[in-house]
Amino acid sequence: MNTSTSCSTANMDRMHHLLASATHEASEAMKRWTNGQVSLTLDAVKETPLECVSEEADLGDELLTMVVLTLDGESGGTLILAFDEENGRDLAAALLNRERSSDPEWSAIEKSALNETGNILGCAYLNALTRFIGVELVPSPPYFIQDFGASVLEQALMEQAMCSETALICQTRFQRDGRELSWDVFFVPSPGMRERLDQAVAREV
Repeated sequence: MNTSTSCSTANMDRMHHLLASATHEASEAMKRWTNGQVSLTLDAVKETPLECVSEEADLGDELLTMVVLTLDGESGGTLILAFDEENGRDLAAALLNRERSSDPEWSAIEKSALNETGNILGCAYLNALTRFIGVELVPSPPYFIQDFGASVLEQALMEQAMCSETALICQTRFQRDGRELSWDVFFVPSPGMRERLDQAVAREV
C-alpha cells in the first residue's frame, strides 16, 4: 500500500483495534511496574496532515520531559513518552518511594526511573506489534531529554514527510489511581513500518 494514501474509515477502525491491543499490553506492563497505580487506554487513531500534527497533539509551548525510544531498519519508528514537569517529578517520586524533589536539576536516579518506565511501556507495546506484523521489533535503549514537544515530534516525522503528506496519530489517555494524568505517548512509524501495519490490517479483513 502506498503510504501517501489515507486509510479508509473501515481500515482505520481495524487499525484502531490493532493499536488498542498493543496499548492494552502496555497498560498491563505499566500496572505491574507502578503497583497498579498507572494505566493507559487508546482513545482515538486518526490520519492527520503533517502540518497539523503538533496542533492535533496539543503539546503547547512549554518545555517537556520526555523518554524516547527508536527503532532502526526498514520497520522503524520512534516512540515518545512525554510529561510536564509536575507529572514527571510525581512519577519519579512514586517509583522511588520518596518525596518529590525540589531540585531544578533531575538526578541520575530520577532519570533512570523515567527511562525504565519508557523501556517497560515501549517494549510491551512493540512486543504486541511484533506479533501483529510478523517482524521482530527491538528498540534502542531509552534516553531522557527535556525539549519542546513539538520540536521532538517534528524531528520524528521528518522521514515520513519524504513520502507522505499525513501521519498516524494515536491519542492515549493515562490515569493514575483513577485520575487523568497530563502524559502523552506518541508512536511515529517509519514509512516501512506503516506499510507493514497497513498489511496487517488488510489481513484482518
